[in-house]
Amino acid sequence: MSGAPITLDAAWLRAHPLPVHEDVDKNARGRVVLIGGSARVPGGMRLTAEAAFQSGAGKVQLAVPDMLAIPLGVLLPEAGMFALPTDETGEIAGTGPVEQLLDHCDCLAIGPAMGSADAAGRVLDAVLPRAEECRVILDAAAVAAGHDRLPLLRRMTGRLILTPHAGEMAALTGEDRDVVTKNRAKMVVRLARDLGAVVLLKGPTTMLANPQGETALYGGGGAGLATGGFGDVLTGIIAGLSARGLGPWEAACWGVWLHGEAGRRLSERHGPMGFLARQLPAETPSLMRGI
Repeated sequence: MSGAPITLDAAWLRAHPLPVHEDVDKNARGRVVLIGGSARVPGGMRLTAEAAFQSGAGKVQLAVPDMLAIPLGVLLPEAGMFALPTDETGEIAGTGPVEQLLDHCDCLAIGPAMGSADAAGRVLDAVLPRAEECRVILDAAAVAAGHDRLPLLRRMTGRLILTPHAGEMAALTGEDRDVVTKNRAKMVVRLARDLGAVVLLKGPTTMLANPQGETALYGGGGAGLATGGFGDVLTGIIAGLSARGLGPWEAACWGVWLHGEAGRRLSERHGPMGFLARQLPAETPSLMRGI
């Protein structure tokens, strides 16, 4: 590793400011494409999309299983919807309708609310070779699917962000989950260097590493974030920041801090547990303004 881990705090954030957007249209504020969702978690992509919008993205387009496109479109009138074919389990089976967007995309996020690594792998095979310019975030099942596609991921050096928890990190690396937990610093740095990616390993204390060996830690947020949906929100925040123009390292660090501080605010108002993931995105605009 390259020195002691950075502590993500207001001083670090002020030294790495957010992009300033004045007198611009929605495309200039950044275009996010989200691919994910499943019949088992039909509302998860709503969380990711709202988080991307509320972290400042100008345009958010969702590619979801066909049975979800209309319901999510009604819930998210600000977003564009692309209906994807599905298999018998309700997972994405094809990406044709969304491939046209990849040439006009600033950040592509794959995997939120998907339950099948096989389905996520099909998505990676179809879209990553075409995503030649945009930054890419892999979350949830898409991280696990990377295990059999490491050469494909290495082709994205400098543009890739991975957001696993310990179980997904284990699936990606082929290591036992306990090994990941006990050796997380070493494993996060090794993977970041190997793939040329920013890797953040979620947990009570989230650890991040970049290809240069720099590491960062964030230990806030609290136990209230340890429930369903909060990972989908984190992916959306990072996607929105990345689309606005932050580099992968800055977008991931800012995203982790905003996510955790929003959780801290909710816990102060509602109690340490019991608030919901869908309450968190609305906290991010004022947090960004305060730095």
